[in-house]
Amino acid sequence: MRKKLVYRTGNRWLLPVLTGVFLITAPTVVAQKKKTDKPKAAVQVGNYRNLFREAGYKQADIDAKLAKAYHDIFEGPNKVYFEVGDTMAYVSDVKNKDARTEGLSYGMMIAVQLDKKDVFDRIWRWSKKYLQHQSGPREAYFAWSINPQTMKKNSEGSASDGELYYITSLLFAANKWGNNTGINYYGEARRILDAMWKKDGTGNIYNLINTDAKQISFVPEGNNYKWTDPSYHLPAFYDAWVLYAKDGHEAFYKECADTSRVFLHRACHPVTGLNADYTEFSGKPHDTRWSPSAFRYDSWRVPMNIAMDYTWSGKDKAWQEDYAKRFQGFLRSKGMDTYEDQFNLDGSRPDFILQAGPVKKLRHSLGLVSTAATLSLINKEKNSRDFVDALWNAKLEPFEDGYFDPYYDGLLYLFSLMHLSGKYQMITPQAR
Repeated sequence: MRKKLVYRTGNRWLLPVLTGVFLITAPTVVAQKKKTDKPKAAVQVGNYRNLFREAGYKQADIDAKLAKAYHDIFEGPNKVYFEVGDTMAYVSDVKNKDARTEGLSYGMMIAVQLDKKDVFDRIWRWSKKYLQHQSGPREAYFAWSINPQTMKKNSEGSASDGELYYITSLLFAANKWGNNTGINYYGEARRILDAMWKKDGTGNIYNLINTDAKQISFVPEGNNYKWTDPSYHLPAFYDAWVLYAKDGHEAFYKECADTSRVFLHRACHPVTGLNADYTEFSGKPHDTRWSPSAFRYDSWRVPMNIAMDYTWSGKDKAWQEDYAKRFQGFLRSKGMDTYEDQFNLDGSRPDFILQAGPVKKLRHSLGLVSTAATLSLINKEKNSRDFVDALWNAKLEPFEDGYFDPYYDGLLYLFSLMHLSGKYQMITPQAR
């Protein structure tokens, strides 16, 4: 059964899932090998630069800017974070009137990075209670979208990026706060991971990662398991899983990290650096029924993800530095204050514009301004400073025509401020 109902997810459009159908060696040698192969370098290489400080901004002003962005998104009059009772809370795409695993798990990652334990715990409890499947083929996975007013799910199915962020943020929470403060964070992360490995297609539900391609699926269900979304490729997260999941699949996760890095080489245009929102595992664009594939909302996250991998893991520096020059150079060629937010991969304007909000138009969007600036952590060209200043001067406020997205634009803005101020890190086990 199919129902023609399309939601823009802030970063993507999906048709809801109804009735389970998607619409849309010697011991000493081994020990030594483990010591050298394990990407402990991910922690040791991590170089969390405060690029704002390097650019000459005062630390007090940097702290104030980050605090204001957090306040605006989590506490202010246009917030997207809402507390429920004494122990729970959710993050909502307010203009689309739903809560989805994307934003909830982003909220948890922000909270653990900024040491907001109460916020983290509240979002996790709400997610677990209202979205996590407790039985059946989807057990431990999450329904990706729900109306927080009616509590009616828009879909029972998962979007793989949500689980990716849930798992990683939970592992980081275990490292930061331990597992004896009310929530066994490590146990919750392992529950998702262990359940993931039991999903073999029964009930049409699969591993979050396509085990043949070693790439994350767009959706771990049906035919959507057979293609991917470049913005879901987070090799730095897999490096964290190798270090901290301890579930016996370390070699596989390392292969996934390596595969994602190679995949991004193929998915990003050799001149502009642009990638399609959706692709085959080969990197070839994948059209959907809701949009011909081009550089659109999902794609904004790719530069930020590559900057994260460069900073955390440092394993693909030569290509990533070249990519950053190409990507920022392309946007600069369109005008630092005027470049738009959707492109064909060759940099031309697309005939089809994917609508966000009531007005179908291209914009100079805060989300892309933000993530493009994170590439200044990679780009060694002096004029890359332009993007740092552009993010510094950007504001989370409505456009002249009233369009305002404090959810997707806002969260990418906050993530990017965290990256450029050195506040977004691979969280290692803390001494307690």
